[in-house]
Parts: sequence; structure tokens; C-alpha cells
Amino acid sequence: MKLSEIKKLKVAELRLRLEEAGLDSRGLKGDLVERLWSFLDDGSQQGNTHKQDSQRQAHPVPPSSPVVPTNTTQTLEVEVAPISSLSPCSTVVEIPGATTMNGQTDLAQEFHDSATQTEAEVLPDTPVCQVEKNELEQPAAEEERGRAFYEFKEEIRYKRAKPPKAPPKKEEVDADYGDIIKLHSYDSHLHFEVDSDGACGQPRFWVKFPLLWSGCRLSHGVSQGRVGFQVRLERRLSISQPDASQGDQTYGMRIGWSAAQTSLMLGQEEFSFAYDRRARKVTCGKEEEFGEPFCEGDIIGCYASFSTKGDVQLSFHKNGRFIGVAFSLEASKLRGRALFPHVLCKSCVVRFLLDPTDLPWYPVPPGFTQLAALPAGLRCRNTSAPSSIAQSEMILMVGLPGSGKSHWARAHIRQHPEKNYKLLGTEVLLACMMGGGAREQRLQQAAQCLTELIKMAAQTPGNYILDQCNTHFSAQQYKLQLFSSFGRRMAVVLFPTADEWKRRLSQQREAGEIIPEIALLKLQVSCSLPEQLADVLDELRYVELEQEAAQMLLREYKDEARRLLPPVTKPEKPKKYLAKKRPYPHWPPIPPPPHLGSQIMAWNNMPSWSQHWNVPYHDQAMYYCSGNES
Repeated sequence: MKLSEIKKLKVAELRLRLEEAGLDSRGLKGDLVERLWSFLDDGSQQGNTHKQDSQRQAHPVPPSSPVVPTNTTQTLEVEVAPISSLSPCSTVVEIPGATTMNGQTDLAQEFHDSATQTEAEVLPDTPVCQVEKNELEQPAAEEERGRAFYEFKEEIRYKRAKPPKAPPKKEEVDADYGDIIKLHSYDSHLHFEVDSDGACGQPRFWVKFPLLWSGCRLSHGVSQGRVGFQVRLERRLSISQPDASQGDQTYGMRIGWSAAQTSLMLGQEEFSFAYDRRARKVTCGKEEEFGEPFCEGDIIGCYASFSTKGDVQLSFHKNGRFIGVAFSLEASKLRGRALFPHVLCKSCVVRFLLDPTDLPWYPVPPGFTQLAALPAGLRCRNTSAPSSIAQSEMILMVGLPGSGKSHWARAHIRQHPEKNYKLLGTEVLLACMMGGGAREQRLQQAAQCLTELIKMAAQTPGNYILDQCNTHFSAQQYKLQLFSSFGRRMAVVLFPTADEWKRRLSQQREAGEIIPEIALLKLQVSCSLPEQLADVLDELRYVELEQEAAQMLLREYKDEARRLLPPVTKPEKPKKYLAKKRPYPHWPPIPPPPHLGSQIMAWNNMPSWSQHWNVPYHDQAMYYCSGNES
């Protein structure tokens, strides 16, 4: 099917075809067309690849002309089995009556409309406008679009979003599991789903976002003795027949140990040690060959041996067979940190053996003790979370791309480790999509997934930092109302000077973060800084520039951006007829009232209206006279 034919389909037909393909059917018509077209385009490329493969088998290519492999994708046949350098000084605006908190171009029409329309309220859902339809007619931009582009694309949808409903009241959640060992529901990604028994887990959005890795730590760890645990790769959640070009990389799993308050991406930081399913050991983001690969049904044993001096050796077993010692740490490096069992998976289900009464799946090595059977006094508890939404906090970051929001948020997390903040941002989700997909695909999926995670966070107790641009007034209002049940809501505005902002933007470009110039100008035009809103905001903090100086500089940005932006011409709407075609050449005669009695006969004997208008003007008086006389 051609792209022009897809554009002619109605929204209902587009959604039906997407549902048949197992894809998301929500969104505007432009998104539905793009989603269906990319799906069909991938299918055609796959067919061409299979055809080329068959031709290669029939006519082998000589060694002198090597064949370049082609990245292909395959339609998913899924078996759904879900489980039931900034300045520390800042300007703080305290709101009366509130409690303070411690501490290119294909979207040109949307950018233009967002800057010109007033946003005094959050608008309800509206159908696709003519401007959005014309955007689909424009050719795709050859320039690569950066993270800020897709963030704003999702943010602008809040203009047409209905006001958020009040989150359902939930009972208090006890994040301190006591002596019970479980998968920690708070020390995990929001997109990691924990089963009711606390021993089984899987990625939450594995159908919509198959590139996403999801991690989770256990509620207890160890810092002494010889302790281990066993975990089983229960089953895979991806295609039943893997693509030959990808092998069996459509799902993945890492298992091992990590220290508390390290990244949930196991093996990507210091004090994070993983055994990868592809026969690799990983730490600090570096991979080395180790052991042998494992697949669904295999059971991996992870064992930590602490010496009396504090040194530790981490070894692994596969199906009861010793593979080897993967990591050795000195006591001076570990410094008494406790290590917690940690799992990271993609498109698969994992299960831990956490019941102390159950026999181990495979015999435990001599001298080692299962973590579930270890006395409570020898175990270390993981961090705890707020027990209710009323005790939770939310920080909304506001600022243009490159202003330093992520840097400030990470520094704030390090300064307040007792808060156990969760950072929700596109950059964090991009890190969860390692080793798969094109950059544009990962950027789009990360922005869409973040929208879902924000809604989940508003209903889950915890402390969250929303690391996005949030320069749109409707997006600010919607998210603050979404977290209306939280005990603390603060907005942090980062607005540096013009020279400092240019310097930080250049640093981002040197690091590979691409921000198209046209998109950046439109972001400046549509930017609005939050004000004192006592009903939805408890604290407003301006970092670097004060509020008045930031507002003045923003007005200069807007004037300069409007001057540099090319004019946007809207298409003329077709003229509509003001009157419909009527069934009669003239208005029909009005019948007389029924109470006139004898006058009805005289009225019936009168000529028709067509005859009336054919009578000369001086003769028409006879009708009125005859009517009065009768």
C-alpha cells in the first residue's frame, strides 16, 4: 500500500489496521498514518530481504564481493501472558499558604500554532486539524532530529488533552518489607512489573516498546559471609521464530549484584556486576567474554564470597554447573558496601527462588547459604519509599534545551540520598534502550513511553523528578494537576544568561546531541515560564536568573525567534454554501388557522402562489379585498 493511499483512510480504518497488526491505535491521524506506514515499509523491506536471501542460496556470491548484512524487522507474533556545572544559589518564590519543600521542520505548523494560540486552560480533545493534515504532505526532513524535538512533540499534545482526573485513592504501601525477601517494587524501573508473590517480574511495556530494558533489585542484600541465590529465565515474551539477521537478540537478560543507589541498568556503572545472557560479564559498561550463553528454562546461580578482610569474589553457575569467578573486589574498593541481587531483562519473564522453605533448584555449593535462608540479622535492607501519596514529592523541571536541567536534577539527587528520587526523563529511557534500533526510533519510543510513565508515577507513592523541557503552559498545568494528591509539588526553572546558554548548547552539540535550529526557535516562541499558582504548586524556584530577569530575557528570545522564523502560510479553507437547495421554487402557502370557520373555503378557492405572482400588480388587490369581505 502506498503512502498516499494510507493518508486517504479514515481514522477508524487506520486504528482497525493497527489493531490487527498488534500496534498501538491511539493518537492523532498523523501519528496513525506514520505508524502504519513505518510498519508496512518494514514488512516490505523484510520481504525483499527474504527474497534476496533465497537468491543468494540459489546463486552464491563469490568471496571477492562480500554481502553487506541488512537490518530487518519481523512482525511480532506474541503470546500475551501478563503478570496480575550549575550555581548552587537560586531564587525561591514561596507561595502564601503553601508548604515549602526541602532542599526539519515537519512539525512547523504545530510549533507555530502553539506559539500563537492562547493557553489559558487545558483544551479538550479535538479532531485532527487541517494544519496537521498538511504536515503529512511535507517530505520527511533529512536532518536528524534531537531529543528536544520529540519531547516537544509529546508535550504539545497536552494542548488538546482533557483535564486529568483525580487519581484513585490507594491504600498505603509498606515499602519496608521487614524480613521478607522480595523484588523491591520501588527500587526498580516503573516499567518493570512485579508479580503479586514478589518473586517474578517482567517488562511492563514489552509489546509497545520492545527495545526497553527493565531492571529491579531485591529488598535485601549481604555484606559478609558466603551467600547466593538462584534465578530462572522463565520464558521469553518476543517472537516465537526469531529473525535470522538478529539471531535470538530479541530478548535479553542480565543477572548479578549491585550496590544500593546505583543505576538500575545492571553492569553500566561501578559497583554493578552482571553476567549477560550472551556469555559476557559486564561492569562499568565494559563487556568481556565469560562463561556460555543461556536461554529460557536455564537456571543461573549467583554467589558472593566475602572474606574476613572484606574482599569479595562473585561467581556464577549454570544449571548447577560451576562456570567460574567473574569478579574479584578488594575491601579498600568496596568499603563495606552491601551488594544486592539485581536483574535486568528485555522481553522475558524472570523468577527468583525466594521461599526459604523450598528446596533449591540445584544443589548449593558447599559452604554457601541461600539468601532466603540466611538469618535476618545477617541481611541488609534496601532503601525504603514513602508509604503513601500524601507523603510523596514531585519536582517539575522547566527550561529550554541545554539549560542544564538534567545536571541540576542529578546533583539534587546526590545531595538528598535519603529522598530516593526517581528521575523520569527521555535521557534515562534512552539509556534503557541499549543495543537496538535506530536513534530516531529510540527517541520516539522514549518520548512516548515517558508519557505513560508520568501517568503511572502520579498513582504510585514515591519521590519523582520530571526531567523534561516543560516549556508549554498546558503541559505544566496538566502535570501539576496530575500530581495534585502529592504532598509536595515544586517547579524548578533553569534559565541561564544568553552567553551561558549558548555555551552549554555548543557543549551538547559537541557531545552529539542534535537540536535543529528551526525547532529551537519554535521552542523559544512557545516557551512560557511558570508563575505563582497556589492551587497546583507549593514552591517555585528560579535557579541562576531571577524570575523578572528570566521573563525579560525570554521576551527577547521570543522577538528574535519570530524575526528569524520563516512565515507559515495556512491553506485556504473551501467555501461552504450558506443556503441549501430547497424543494419548492417559492415558499409554500401558510394554511389558515382552524378557528376561522367559513373563511377556509374562501382560502381554498384562492389561486396558488405561482398564479398570484403572475397577476398584474394593479389586479392583486382583488385578493385582499375578497379575503376581507369574506
